[in-house]
Amino acid sequence: MRTIQGVSVSAGIAIGTVRVLAAVDYAVERRVIDDPQAEMDRFRAARDTAVAQLKQLRDNVAAEFGENKAELFDAHRLMLQDPDYAECVEGLIAQDKVNAEFAVKSVAEQFAAMFAAMDSSTMQARAADVKDVSRRVMNVLQGKRDSTAQDGSVQGDAVQNGIVQNGTAQNGESHIIFAEDLAPSETAQLDRAKVLGLVTAKGSANSHTAILARTMGLPAITGIGDAFDPADDGHVAVIDGTSGAVFVDPDEATLTEYRRRKAEAEEHLSLLRKLKGKPTETKSGQRVHLYANISRPSDAAAVLANDAEGIGLFRSEFLYLEREDWPTEEFQFDAYGQVAQEMGDRPVIIRTFDIGADKQVDYFNLGHEDNPALGYRAIRICLTRPEIFKVQLRALLRASAYGNIAIMLPMITSVQEVRDAKRILEEAKSELRGERIDFNESIQIGVMIETPASVIMADELAAEVDFFSIGTNDLTQYTLACDRQNPSLERFADPHSPAVLRMIQMTIEAAHRHGIWCGICGELGADLSLTDTFLRLGIDELSVSPTSVLPLRNVIRNH
Repeated sequence: MRTIQGVSVSAGIAIGTVRVLAAVDYAVERRVIDDPQAEMDRFRAARDTAVAQLKQLRDNVAAEFGENKAELFDAHRLMLQDPDYAECVEGLIAQDKVNAEFAVKSVAEQFAAMFAAMDSSTMQARAADVKDVSRRVMNVLQGKRDSTAQDGSVQGDAVQNGIVQNGTAQNGESHIIFAEDLAPSETAQLDRAKVLGLVTAKGSANSHTAILARTMGLPAITGIGDAFDPADDGHVAVIDGTSGAVFVDPDEATLTEYRRRKAEAEEHLSLLRKLKGKPTETKSGQRVHLYANISRPSDAAAVLANDAEGIGLFRSEFLYLEREDWPTEEFQFDAYGQVAQEMGDRPVIIRTFDIGADKQVDYFNLGHEDNPALGYRAIRICLTRPEIFKVQLRALLRASAYGNIAIMLPMITSVQEVRDAKRILEEAKSELRGERIDFNESIQIGVMIETPASVIMADELAAEVDFFSIGTNDLTQYTLACDRQNPSLERFADPHSPAVLRMIQMTIEAAHRHGIWCGICGELGADLSLTDTFLRLGIDELSVSPTSVLPLRNVIRNH
């Protein structure tokens, strides 16, 4: 037995025969061309074909997994249609008189290197996306066919190795796929009836490939590096998508143990399905509201599908991050109103935009900061640029007429910040009254507790607002003085630290002294090892990712 340790990107257990995907050679010959204009025309035609293929792939993914999971391929289409991308390719063709294939490959490598060099792990993961879309253009230029297009064409390692939908697996069996890497478009096309799990040498937990694997319910492990061995093809393997462990040629004891775990997991999944519609209540009768976190209006479908009682955190900044210019009041009103109507009577808590730090938007013109996590972000932008803030508040108020919306203010450190925000909110209310536009006059206002200052001032803050929601990600960062974007500090940034847990306890106690409720919307809310602690502390609400709702309900109901 050979044991390999990788990085878990999608939980679950798979047991089966390995199929190693042979890497497709993307070598491109550099040729000198006589007619640069004709070559640019070739590139444009190939790009248009690739965009059409991505549209078809997007529609396929939307039909199977929902609109929110298909947005990735909208982003891929936008990447191909980016004027900077096209300008670089055409500029290289014109300047160096090279063939379109070589120009596309060169620009892809340049853009991928740029993304890989960025500090943000999310942006680093975009390097794989630009390579994916560029390979698609190169395939069109080289006459390779792509399975997603209406003309029946085929692209990529997975496609050429016959494991996509309508492909043919060896002996018609299902396999655990080993590969150097998988592109997002390949992963989306995998025939789930023929794929048990994925193991790749490269990749990251933040990549779109990893996100798609989780969506498809495939156990997946990445980052096994040099342990990737094509000679493993045809061997039996076990992959543990929770621990990141891979066992090639497992011994009988390992096989027996993982068969037992797999059977338990399947039984547990069946049990969780039975929990839909059940109250989130302990055996002793302690009631906890179980909400879900979302980033986009389309995520509301997953909230309802997983039976969350409401939305505890709508990260409204994504409406800003995914645009190249300011989102208008009407645009935001449509987005918030859509979610409010879809959720019906269930609460929808919308956080005002948390721009800054690791969430940079060009058109905000925030400027460089040596320490952006401690800089100009979130409520600080809102209060110093009230004209921007008021646009969002007006949209939120208008949407409150269509559902149970509450407003939550991020990065609060003082009572004065809350009072200043409420003053701007009152101005927005007054304007809407003057315009005879309906809104909920008694809309609830809450604050995120994510700084030590807000914990210390929790008694005073509780007198100003209707609820608290603890953002444990930033609270951990600021309490322990550890940059959560710095991977070298991972061992020091312990969210289970007694200091962090004491901050949470102080916040809950202050909220209850003043008769308001207190929840948790950070990642710790879904940490099942802390559920007992949170119940003992008297937490009123937990807001987690939609897929974490039912497992958490199960633990609470068995407490």
